[in-house]
Amino acid sequence: MVHFRGEMANQHSIEMNEREAAALHEKLSCRAGFHEITRPFTAFCFEGQNVVAAYYPKKSRLLVQGKGADDFLEFVLLRTPGTDPVAPIPIAPVIGSTDMRPHFGVDESGKGDYFGPLVVAGVYSDERTAAALVKLGCRDSKAIKDDDLIIRMAEQIKSLPGVAHATLCLPPTRYNEVYAGIGNLNKLLARGHAQIIAALHEKVPDCPRALCDQFAGRESVLRDAVRQRGVCIELEQRHRAEADVAVAAASILARARFVRWMREASEACGCKLPLGCAPHVKKAARVFLERYGRERLGDVAKLHFKVTGEL
Repeated sequence: MVHFRGEMANQHSIEMNEREAAALHEKLSCRAGFHEITRPFTAFCFEGQNVVAAYYPKKSRLLVQGKGADDFLEFVLLRTPGTDPVAPIPIAPVIGSTDMRPHFGVDESGKGDYFGPLVVAGVYSDERTAAALVKLGCRDSKAIKDDDLIIRMAEQIKSLPGVAHATLCLPPTRYNEVYAGIGNLNKLLARGHAQIIAALHEKVPDCPRALCDQFAGRESVLRDAVRQRGVCIELEQRHRAEADVAVAAASILARARFVRWMREASEACGCKLPLGCAPHVKKAARVFLERYGRERLGDVAKLHFKVTGEL
């Protein structure tokens, strides 16, 4: 069992055994926005936006530091900072008991990547289609390492009878315009999710419920955005929503569209556009700047990321 020990602000020391540490390593390896770095005396160390998480095996402790430490505890370890004890960390969300009730599942791809679009997708599932999605192998797209398989599965999902779906792709140029007007990523995500829910509601107006991952601290952020679209629907937001088959299918559709955009953009500009926002991403951005100039960076990158300032 994991236990917290309170430390200074923006730093937490967490007791963690080897099994839980291995599960966390697997989870962070699959999670967008995190990359592994080297740090002495650690079994592993991951860096994300405004946070570093390092595991020290001799002390059986995870040290979480940075302005984003509290968010890491809440949204990665799924606990409110300062609470105790902590539930075991799952290695990866899997589809367990399938929810056969009619509902929309919504998920996004690209929000933690400097290069590329933000893609939001949604899938309608019910008693007839849920079993077919499970049989197809739908699971959280982050657990599927093969991009070609992601693309094939997306096409299979869209071809299943009775599966309504919708996808929204905000390329960097449009993403930067919208973000400049909003100035908040959670509100931008809420707008995208609400648009997808509204599009699905037009296709299946009698669907009573929508489910998505909880990406904002306040559930009202998404509820207000859906209400502004004039959609009256039961809205459920929860952590690890990708364990639901409809949300898992939506994550595959979103990831497939993101992968296709990245491949096409890399080919068009003649340079590799890597995922994430790690140091190698900054190197790729410098190559792009040298070739095309500063005025074109917004065509391929999300300019509000700290990478832009570091360039």
